[in-house]
Amino acid sequence: MNPLIFEELHIEFISPIDMDQMLAEGWRHFGTYFFRYNMNIYKGQLCNVIPLRVCLENFSLTKSQRKILKKGSGFSHKIQPINITPEQNALFEVHKIRFDEGAPNSVHDFISKEPSKVPGKAYELLVFDNEKLVAASYFDLGREAISSIYGMFDPDYGKFSLGIYTMLIEIEYAIKNRYIYYYHGYCYDVSSFYDYKKKFAASEFYDWNEAWHDYKPS
Repeated sequence: MNPLIFEELHIEFISPIDMDQMLAEGWRHFGTYFFRYNMNIYKGQLCNVIPLRVCLENFSLTKSQRKILKKGSGFSHKIQPINITPEQNALFEVHKIRFDEGAPNSVHDFISKEPSKVPGKAYELLVFDNEKLVAASYFDLGREAISSIYGMFDPDYGKFSLGIYTMLIEIEYAIKNRYIYYYHGYCYDVSSFYDYKKKFAASEFYDWNEAWHDYKPS
């Protein structure tokens, strides 16, 4: 078993190259707060934390992911530097009812007050049903990788699996712009709310000992 890791840093500015390096060492961040930890308590159970990423060169859609993209084919979307609007704040308020405990207070629990440039370059993906904003997600731009920060959607559109849909559009954007990796966050080695992250082809996991390996869900 690896020694316990729990590290925190406060970083006001990070370059794309340094962002890539930190992501490759298992770091995540919310705004200027960077953290990494290899164990956690989930529903009273001690579990191992598994950082994941997708090797984009080898990525392919699963049958269910193709269906999600097909369901969302009637939506429009745009990708641009993050600019939080009242419409996005309103979407956050309806989305956060999904949290059973520890509900966040604001979208700025996850991104800084200047999210397009602090601590580094970051974009937003906005998904619309005609003129209505139904989903939004935010991601970092490194030099060779992009990293999902946070996603939210209108619960009334639950049948469209918009959480997965936005991740697939982010992956599509990353491949189109010739990024190498897509970091989609932590999961646990027990069944949890984060199991959806385990279902992306060409995923790799970090062993907390400076190496990444092919991830094969058990």
